[in-house]
Amino acid sequence: MSDLRVHPLRHGPVVHDDGTVTFRVWAPRADQVEVVLDGRRAALTAGGDGWFAGRLPAPADRRYTFRLDGGDPRPDPASQRQPDGVHASSAIVDRAFDWSDAEDNWQPTPLANAVVYELHVGTFTDAGTFDAATRHLADLADVGITHVEVMPVAAFNGASGWGYDGVCWYAVHEAYGGPAAFAAFVDACHRHGLAVLLDVVYNHFGPSGSYHAEFGPYLTEAHSTPWGSAINLDEAGADAVRAFIVDNARMWLADFHVDGLRLDAVHALHDGSAIHILEQLSASVDRLAEQVGRPLALIAESDLQDPRTVAPRAAGGRGLDAQWLDDLHHALHVTATDEHDGYYADYAGLPDVATAWTDAFVYGGRWSAVRQRTVGSRLADDVSGRRFVACVQNHDQIGNRAQGDRLTTLVDADRIRFAVALLCLSPTVPMLFMGEEYGETRPFLYFSSHPEDRLAGAVRTGRREEFAAFAAFSRTEVPDPQAAETFAASTLDRDAAATPDGEARLRLWTDLLALRRTVPALATGDRRLVRALHVTPTQLVVERAGPDGAAAVVVVANADGRAATITLPTAGDRAVRWSSAAASYGGPGTPVTVAPDDDVVACTVPSWSVALLTPADV
Repeated sequence: MSDLRVHPLRHGPVVHDDGTVTFRVWAPRADQVEVVLDGRRAALTAGGDGWFAGRLPAPADRRYTFRLDGGDPRPDPASQRQPDGVHASSAIVDRAFDWSDAEDNWQPTPLANAVVYELHVGTFTDAGTFDAATRHLADLADVGITHVEVMPVAAFNGASGWGYDGVCWYAVHEAYGGPAAFAAFVDACHRHGLAVLLDVVYNHFGPSGSYHAEFGPYLTEAHSTPWGSAINLDEAGADAVRAFIVDNARMWLADFHVDGLRLDAVHALHDGSAIHILEQLSASVDRLAEQVGRPLALIAESDLQDPRTVAPRAAGGRGLDAQWLDDLHHALHVTATDEHDGYYADYAGLPDVATAWTDAFVYGGRWSAVRQRTVGSRLADDVSGRRFVACVQNHDQIGNRAQGDRLTTLVDADRIRFAVALLCLSPTVPMLFMGEEYGETRPFLYFSSHPEDRLAGAVRTGRREEFAAFAAFSRTEVPDPQAAETFAASTLDRDAAATPDGEARLRLWTDLLALRRTVPALATGDRRLVRALHVTPTQLVVERAGPDGAAAVVVVANADGRAATITLPTAGDRAVRWSSAAASYGGPGTPVTVAPDDDVVACTVPSWSVALLTPADV
């Protein structure tokens, strides 16, 4: 065999049209590397810098492993399929797929106009597969969803889990259907006009099935994460590790036609390099977008409130397209529930909702009592609110509660409509968690299926200890993450969508998302056009001016158990365009009234409701 490695820093096998495969692996900790194919060993050729490669006949689906210096067989660190589990042999994958989106010149809805829907494949349907999920895509499009965000699909040990313990980053979890099923799912989403965002985890490997450290310095003890050793991004050998991340991102975007990636917990990507890994990744993805002829998005999850995350690379930023905005979620949650345990102690409710609307970061250089330090930095005024993805519920904020409580089981329907309205009428990109569109009440619990007794016990113990800071959960029996019934209890109850309450909730989301598309003042994320006119712990009045002289709208919110008359410091006749109290949404049907008086308007708003006012002549 000869070394046919064309791209020195490309990880994983390459399938050729002649039925051969170039096997290549970065293994600087080994002197000799063999590929074991059909029970036969073949030595790979050392190519320098720890790389080994060789070309062999290998049909699709053929199993193979690597042996390092004659040791035990190991799966490929960049395996594209693990059909028998993450500890077993890897399989050759033929990437050929009959994409319909290529024929249709697929172009996703711009992220600035997006409505994101987060789902977990295993609990989205009873079958828990990509094929089963495909049958419900039309329903999502009808509500106004534009982007489906899929929780991590990288292969992990066990059948069921959230996916954040992935160890084979290049392989699609077999229980969901494997790589071919994922490609078919993405193609089906595109046929329904839905872009696909994939949640990826680059900050750690899961606790079972990662053999990367045997091959090379993928991990470093110089930094740590809540999940163990950090990924090596700035120590010796980091160039190949960084390429491992960049190549993986490009694979999902190019080979699987995914439209964007949600990057998990980027604050745990410890990188002291002159060029941060996020900057390197965003530059590579931008080049790929030019090559494929469609926009590709990178969205970060970060708790740093750092403006550099979405700032352009030319201005010293990381160059990402957007980031999750937990600040708005926390403020909405505290407003609706009055919970103040744990990190919620840092949020003041409705006043912080107003701050999130105008400033995005609530903690933009503000002292945090929970963290006992000043957090974040102020965001530039010209950064659009559409660079931030916000929600009322997501997998973390539901699943990281002891009982996996959805908001529908914590507060009454008035408060839910209130929170949903303030999310959808904000200048941010709204995100729903699966089932939220019809008011799902089943929990989304934390579940896992680690086969190892020691690891399973550690997960159970850690789960109980996690809630020590939450007084409300200190005496709560935490469901066993390893129990089959914990996983089963988290599966959606789709029959709820056909009930009167379910249909009312669907109308609420559908109408609010339509308003975002059709009212110019709501269709922009320009935070410079957002003014908080009146803010108290129970009342909020915000004006959203229209771009290019379009009419301004006023959002009025009453977070009190009684109706309130709120004086609006704005001139001109106002008409009620929309109200969360409408009977069609399951509300009391109590009307919102406006009474002009000289240069002000007195607006009477029912309890726990939100109204949208427009000029009377619009």
